[in-house]
Amino acid sequence: MRSGEELDGFEGEASSTSMISGASSPYQPTTEPVSQRRGLAGLRCDPDYLRGAFGCLKVAQVILALIAFICIETIMECSPCEGLYFFEFVSCSAFVVTGVLLILFSLNLHMRIPQINWNLTIFGFLATAVYAVNTFLAVQKWRVSIRQQSTNDYIRARTESRDVDGRPEIQRLDT
Repeated sequence: MRSGEELDGFEGEASSTSMISGASSPYQPTTEPVSQRRGLAGLRCDPDYLRGAFGCLKVAQVILALIAFICIETIMECSPCEGLYFFEFVSCSAFVVTGVLLILFSLNLHMRIPQINWNLTIFGFLATAVYAVNTFLAVQKWRVSIRQQSTNDYIRARTESRDVDGRPEIQRLDT
């Protein structure tokens, strides 16, 4: 039969001597913390992010995209409207996407979504920069074509004003 000392931790609980001595027991506490899912409880705005450079840029981007969207919605008539529709789409998309990113980062939700590699999202911004360069070059080409067209209109107008053959009211001096 067992002695009283041997029966001390036998009832399904770890004995105080085995807990103190560090003897292995199935009832010792785990060494890994158990993560508790809190859901959206405990959300707090991170003022350090909003005061930082990235936060200030995101807030400015959201405000400017909203202003652009409001301005484009005030136009009553257009002809042709394709460029207007594209600008409306871009400004609305920029407002929504940047607004979502601002919320994610200011509430530290990006820490709770580990499935997305947030460091790699800079490639999306690089693609945006490439589109910006493309837009810049397209505007430059458009300006050059407008200048050439206005120059051609001027030359045509001067040529027509010198054409006296088709205008009988103007007499040539050499005849």
